[in-house]
Amino acid sequence: MSNKPIFVATHPRACSTAFERVFMTRRDTLECVHEPFGDAYYFGPERLGERYENDEKARIDSGFVDSTYKTIFDNIAQAHSEGKRPFIKDMAQYWIPPNNKPATIAPSLVNYKRGVGTNTTAILNGASVPVKSGPPYPYPTEGEAGNPTVIPADLLANFHFTFLIRHPRSSIPSYYRCTVPPLDKVTGFYNFMPSEAGYDELRRFFDYLRSIGQVGPRVAGQPQTNGADGVSGSASEGVEICVIDADDMLDNPSGMIEAYCKSTGIKYEPEMLKWDNEEDHRVAKAAFEKWKGFHDDAINSTELKARAHKKAPKSDEELFKEWSEKYGEDGAQIIADTVKANIADYEYLKQFAIKV
Repeated sequence: MSNKPIFVATHPRACSTAFERVFMTRRDTLECVHEPFGDAYYFGPERLGERYENDEKARIDSGFVDSTYKTIFDNIAQAHSEGKRPFIKDMAQYWIPPNNKPATIAPSLVNYKRGVGTNTTAILNGASVPVKSGPPYPYPTEGEAGNPTVIPADLLANFHFTFLIRHPRSSIPSYYRCTVPPLDKVTGFYNFMPSEAGYDELRRFFDYLRSIGQVGPRVAGQPQTNGADGVSGSASEGVEICVIDADDMLDNPSGMIEAYCKSTGIKYEPEMLKWDNEEDHRVAKAAFEKWKGFHDDAINSTELKARAHKKAPKSDEELFKEWSEKYGEDGAQIIADTVKANIADYEYLKQFAIKV
């Protein structure tokens, strides 16, 4: 069983923070690292995200204007060196240039070699090139064949990747709500960007890891010799594919968390699903503080318990009417278009989801 740092790759508004709270209760063995790569993606000298590109003040005020991909990986490595297994939850899109732009390796990571570490300057064609301050993308570096991320494959190999998804009919309107009044003044996200939905990037990253054998072909919860797409494999290959669907988790928290723990080598205890004590709340509030407004439900929660009733599916017409009442017809149309654009990627990933 792998003992590598666990990385939960997801997309925005996938109930991932509620999922993360479960594992924050295991502070004896796990070191949870909450969404660290948004610092580099949005604010740092290697930023890929476009949201704050023309707002230097916001980047400076964030406190992460000097964060590079290397500094974040270094912090994770430090947590691992202290004896606990890192448990990182973050968006796959934070490693991937938006709008299907080609990926080249982040300048701060160009010199990374497995087991050697990184340097603070990039080496390009034999010359030492300081990390530039912006606009940073495209980088003056080369990419790796098939790799959709700005992270070297040798560095990706250090992590045990798992995946968390949620239907876009739920995640997209939830994200939209965070980018319009009144919540936008809390989150600092003042416009909705369909390019931030995250499904396309998550699927491409998932497929890349499968293509290089880092995950799969075995699928968690399925017979060892048969993957979701019929590909056979042996125990000597990559860690098994482990995909959690948020709706499955909300319908059956104990079963899904236990299956996830079995797949990742974490000791499952039913007590993990409850965190109604002062220390658990203090740790969670401190971890979630930097992304204000996005995690209020998770901060105020006390446990992960099953929904009283399974979520009844609604028709497209019912959903559009619901969204129109909340956000007006223009907003509802933006949500509907974004949902439609991401359903195929969600359904592709859903075929690999754990079933219990």
